[in-house]
Amino acid sequence: MAPTTGFETVPRLDRATVTELAVLLEDVTEHDGLRPLSEHVWLHVKEGGEEHGLHVLARAEDGQLVGYAHIDVTDEVEGASAELTVSPSRRRAGIGRQLIETLLRLSPDGRLRLWSHGEQAGATALAESMGFHRSRVLWQMRRSLYAPVPRAVVPDDIVIRAFRVGHDEEAWLDLNARAFPHLPDQGSWTRKDLERRLHEPWFSADGFLMAWRGEQLVGFHWTKVHGGGGHGHHHDPFGEVYVVAVDPQERGTGLGRTLTLLGLNHLRSLDLNQAMLYVDASNTAAISLYEGLGFARWDTDVLYRR
Repeated sequence: MAPTTGFETVPRLDRATVTELAVLLEDVTEHDGLRPLSEHVWLHVKEGGEEHGLHVLARAEDGQLVGYAHIDVTDEVEGASAELTVSPSRRRAGIGRQLIETLLRLSPDGRLRLWSHGEQAGATALAESMGFHRSRVLWQMRRSLYAPVPRAVVPDDIVIRAFRVGHDEEAWLDLNARAFPHLPDQGSWTRKDLERRLHEPWFSADGFLMAWRGEQLVGFHWTKVHGGGGHGHHHDPFGEVYVVAVDPQERGTGLGRTLTLLGLNHLRSLDLNQAMLYVDASNTAAISLYEGLGFARWDTDVLYRR
């Protein structure tokens, strides 16, 4: 095994390095069964990175990329946030620890939040050995789409229609911000964040369901389809309850459940075998709703903090 030569920190990635990183991420995904970087980070990284992000590259003596970390230092309230990965063939060699040590040095005030996608024993042991503690837990939940999905009953004063590109962006951004005031990783999306996703190969307006009362957007369910062999995926396609939200004034009316059912029936109409979603483990009301719709806990993402 070739030794690791060192670690390089760069403000942006060139196209060749992005290609190398994509190969590394696919190797890790194939080995671990999950993506090591969040969608939000990857959407920025594949374009070379955003203005305030930094990238740490670990290379073997032969030049091969064997480790990678991304850090965002813009959140002065919560502290820097980072994600990292190491090639499956180079684990237990200290690369992960050296990446984290580098990230701690890059943090402006020494604080650091680390996401671990999937509750892996190795990641937990490393984080705890370096003084990190669990700060937030996300559940991934799944349900079969072969099982029947209840029919959604839409109120008479609500009209459901597909997202209209070039027309509905501002209404959606306004509702998204009001629906997620305490989840900045969702509620703080900008027009550019939205448009990045609208240009992704997986985007389908038919699966982006908008609930209108007159001219007022009062809720939405954005679905997503993963896999199918294209775009680097090698598993059977499955659906995702990507984002569901209702106007704060609509909470308790059942509109959220109705939108969830509409999206699940849409995914089922595509002959997908299962659907998944992410939900904060502390959101017991949402978990209860999803369990009532046939979802069960599948995996866990953990945010560690130091």
